[in-house]
Amino acid sequence: MNIQVKVNGKSYQADVEPRMLLVHFLRDVAGLTGTKIGCDTSQCGSCVVLMDGVTVKSCTCLAVHANGSSITTIEGLAQDGKLHAVQEAFWNKHGLQCGYCTAGMILTVTELLQRNPKPTAEQVRQGLKGNICRCTGYQNIVRAALAAAEALGG
Repeated sequence: MNIQVKVNGKSYQADVEPRMLLVHFLRDVAGLTGTKIGCDTSQCGSCVVLMDGVTVKSCTCLAVHANGSSITTIEGLAQDGKLHAVQEAFWNKHGLQCGYCTAGMILTVTELLQRNPKPTAEQVRQGLKGNICRCTGYQNIVRAALAAAEALGG
């Protein structure tokens, strides 16, 4: 099937198998490897991307379902060589360890802050329920999310 998607502002047109997952399109066709394949069952959140501004677990979304959509991956969050406020906060507040889950966490927090610019720590924890980090106790991730909210004017 032929699909057209915009990924990080760049247009892609490709013939894909109807069963190709969005995560494989992003990694193999678009060459963007920041989106990770963690569990293949929509449990861990390492594969989260923004599709038309909404978080999607790309390991369970078919590429054909993204036809006509605008996708943002971790590579597209920074603008003009400057980290997005959420990326900066994760860096400054040590919201990562091994980094495997980080892209999904950052994109999930980005959408959360678009919906709720002034979340409480509990609201951040609830918003991250679909993301698993095996390295941390989540406290620095929550701190990063709250710092990003403040930096964004929330």
